[in-house]
Amino acid sequence: MPELSVLILTTDEDQRTLLPLLVDGTAIAKTVNTIFGFPEGTTDAVVRRIKDSRADVTLIDIPPRDSGAALRAIELLRVVSPETTIFAIGEMSQPHVIVNAMRAGAREYLERPTSTHLLLEALARLTSAQRKAHANSTRGKVFTVINAKGGSGATTIAVNTALALQALHGNVALVDVATLGHAALHLNLKPGFTLSDALHNLHRLDGTLLEGYMGRHERGLHLLAGPTEPSVTSGASAEFARLFDLLVLQYGHVVVDASSRLDPVTRVICDLSDHVLLVAQADVTSLWSAQKMQSFLADSDRLSLVLNRFRKIPGFSESDVESATQTKLIWKVPNQYALIAQGIDRGIPVTEQNHSEIARSFIGLASALTPREEEETTKRKTWSLFRSA
Repeated sequence: MPELSVLILTTDEDQRTLLPLLVDGTAIAKTVNTIFGFPEGTTDAVVRRIKDSRADVTLIDIPPRDSGAALRAIELLRVVSPETTIFAIGEMSQPHVIVNAMRAGAREYLERPTSTHLLLEALARLTSAQRKAHANSTRGKVFTVINAKGGSGATTIAVNTALALQALHGNVALVDVATLGHAALHLNLKPGFTLSDALHNLHRLDGTLLEGYMGRHERGLHLLAGPTEPSVTSGASAEFARLFDLLVLQYGHVVVDASSRLDPVTRVICDLSDHVLLVAQADVTSLWSAQKMQSFLADSDRLSLVLNRFRKIPGFSESDVESATQTKLIWKVPNQYALIAQGIDRGIPVTEQNHSEIARSFIGLASALTPREEEETTKRKTWSLFRSA
């Protein structure tokens, strides 16, 4: 019985007839639908047909003379239908098309015209990788930190929360997607690579290469640094989606410092996140901005509010904050600005100062974000028969 279902997209009548025969001839895959044409946007009726097919693999046939529509279709499907694996078929004599197809989100690029043998090898590689990933890996959790308004402290929250998660669970990555990366300064790191390097080499990126792009903090935290000059890191939404697919297989927890970046990529990253932390302060401007950001992000199930530099204001309760922002308050970070500023200047985050109130606060926030993991860790410690000295 075939293991994989395959959807075919093509604009060539001969390929429309041939490809289903080749797919079915592998014996491990079965064609569930063949669509003539490529989707042009998220509202295209073809997108609904693609989603309804629920295919494990989408096979996109790239015509030799006009590859643009097919490449755009790969990028679109990577966003709107991330559960399907994309195979591209095209001519090997066009290396720029191969690179663009892989960057857009294709997992395999097969020679055109293809054969049952080539398809079988590609499908076998896919099933082998899926079994290995299922057996050896669990999908990591993504926590994105974003400012309600500039200067609210998203980078400080992201860096210290990442370090707290590293202390509690290990295997944590911090990803800086801000328009100007400051996370490396907070950690006193001078990484040789940035997020742009990972995105530009996405067509050949695997776990080993990804780890090579990471800066390493002495506490074990890995950092994929942001740009060192003001810029919005180039890359389509599909490229970021594919990068995060790799990150969550490589790391148990991924913390994203989005800082004050607001663009379609930010929306995609928030959509890929398990939890989005909106950082604000308890003043009118910040809370007003938080309410506007809540509308922009439009995902109340995953969005929570963190009040930074918090001081209790008489007559202003937590319920007032939640009402003003229409967002659930998950944590309050105490106002110890002098200690924070000193830590940033020295490149020693406050989480490393274990005996301070604010360090304990970040450990508490990390625990609040991973309650089940904390419970499992406690149970293991409680019932362990053999404890190390």
